[in-house]
Amino acid sequence: MSDLPQRDERVSWHPYTQHGVERSPLPIARAEGAWLELADGRRLLDAISSWWATLHGHCEPALVAAMREQAGRLDHVLFAGATHEPAVELAERLLEVVPAGLSRVFYSDDGSTAVEAGMKMVLQSWVHRREPERRVFVALEGAYHGDTFGAMAAGDPDPFFAAFAPLLFEVRRVPADAEALADTLAALGGRAAGFLLEPLLQGAAGMRVMSEGFVRAARALCDEHGVPLIADEVMTGFGRTGALFACGKAGITPDVLCLAKGLTGGMLPLSATVATEELFACFLHHERSRFFPHGHTYTANPIACAVGIASLRLCRERDVPGMLDAIGRAIYDELTPLRGDERVEGMRHLGGMAALDLAVPAGDAGYLSSRTPELRRAAIERGVLLRPLGNVLYALPPACTTLDEARAIGRTMRALVEELG
Repeated sequence: MSDLPQRDERVSWHPYTQHGVERSPLPIARAEGAWLELADGRRLLDAISSWWATLHGHCEPALVAAMREQAGRLDHVLFAGATHEPAVELAERLLEVVPAGLSRVFYSDDGSTAVEAGMKMVLQSWVHRREPERRVFVALEGAYHGDTFGAMAAGDPDPFFAAFAPLLFEVRRVPADAEALADTLAALGGRAAGFLLEPLLQGAAGMRVMSEGFVRAARALCDEHGVPLIADEVMTGFGRTGALFACGKAGITPDVLCLAKGLTGGMLPLSATVATEELFACFLHHERSRFFPHGHTYTANPIACAVGIASLRLCRERDVPGMLDAIGRAIYDELTPLRGDERVEGMRHLGGMAALDLAVPAGDAGYLSSRTPELRRAAIERGVLLRPLGNVLYALPPACTTLDEARAIGRTMRALVEELG
């Protein structure tokens, strides 16, 4: 495997990668727990859960066993006009733990399609209610909801989606401020379709933390204006904020809840869009044309659903939210000596996440900051895999991370500031 990066360079096109400057990808040979092993035998502590997905740890034995057992019984079958035990059981188990009032589980493949499905449900429900003019969503500044067209429209176009702006539908953006949201919903009136947010923690925006009070106010404002609230918990779900779901932590129930990543513990692609019975009822009719025209070949894949059942069981048996919260606190405690340091503009911690903002010139802030490559390289040299969001240095490791490993992550982050900041 020593020539793997060279072979890769000839044939691969990587996501969110500028191949003109980012060459020689890490050749990963195997993984276990919180650790990745490279082809040359070096080990890296996965401090970002491989893009926030690996929940319990790499190659978690309980998930591997569930995958193997299900693969030998039923590998795949279409979910249009058919059903199977893993999909139904996973839906039942999910409805036991999501905020009360959600009752229908629609499966798809990843976080972007979970959001896309939710937005389409809401838009088509307005058509069925004979209010087709309700087609303007409200979303947060800096939002990121995925890379398919509906999800791109809901996300902030800068810096990712500006090239597609002419093809994206209208979305109004507001800060995480109740007054701004109230003013925007009032101004839109009968044109408002719904409000979409990542509750408590905006990931790609730079690990921005919002108050529980704002999430509760958003729920109340959506009720007041008669529009659905769509909660994108693709990243925040399954314990990342210190509670099983961020909406539950804030004490609200959304009309639509979008889940992925940790749904299978990060082992297989699967997502779920969980909706209220009221929304589902908008599509019940004697006319076949009123069905929901959305689906994927691998919707409710039995193997992925079986792994999802096993993952959810571990979340409950092990108190994964509590484990992640302890890990995040241990990392953050190692960062506290940087309080007041002129090289750091802010620090924060929520659940299993700890982050800080490096002070950089105004023109070098944001996702495309020139600091990103050197920070990533320096972390790898210290045996830790980090992927800074521009000048935002953060960690979000899996739940199997020991407190000693968490402290090592925090010390690495502090060292990067002290040496490169």
